[in-house]
Amino acid sequence: MTDLTDKTILMVVAQHNFRDEELFIPKEFFEKKGINVVVASKDSGVATGMLGGSVNIDVSVSDADTSKYDAVVFVGGPSIDSQMLYKDPGYLKLAKDASDAGDLVCAICLGSMIPANAGLLSGKNATVFISGRSYIEEKGATYTGAPVTRDGKIITGEGPDAAEEFAKTIVKALE
Repeated sequence: MTDLTDKTILMVVAQHNFRDEELFIPKEFFEKKGINVVVASKDSGVATGMLGGSVNIDVSVSDADTSKYDAVVFVGGPSIDSQMLYKDPGYLKLAKDASDAGDLVCAICLGSMIPANAGLLSGKNATVFISGRSYIEEKGATYTGAPVTRDGKIITGEGPDAAEEFAKTIVKALE
């Protein structure tokens, strides 16, 4: 078994209405593998999920330094669309900076709209929650419809049912 205790993953959530399973299932999986998990959002304090879960925010998106992370994971949920986080300059910059640093850029559910709008899915195979399909395709992605898709350093997941497979794919890419 590969020692992953030197790895750190930044998980990025909306302040309100992130998809609980898409944060908590991968986060627990990563931590069981010895990976350090840092949680970011737009503001400090506590973020709340659409199913009532909550998580303390370790760093704001604008203060996140991608040189400290091996992967950046954008968690989905309805707030990606309702709060238009896929257009938020801080979220887009974080995705671009992570890609430029050679980190894994990962997104699940509607979170895939963030790297799509940052130009990172153009020419790549990717998946997204079905309501985001046309958006990522307009941004140049080839929609696979698979639960999880890896294309180089980009890993995307379809939704909450794919959360465990998504986490396993990220860990495998870090090994």
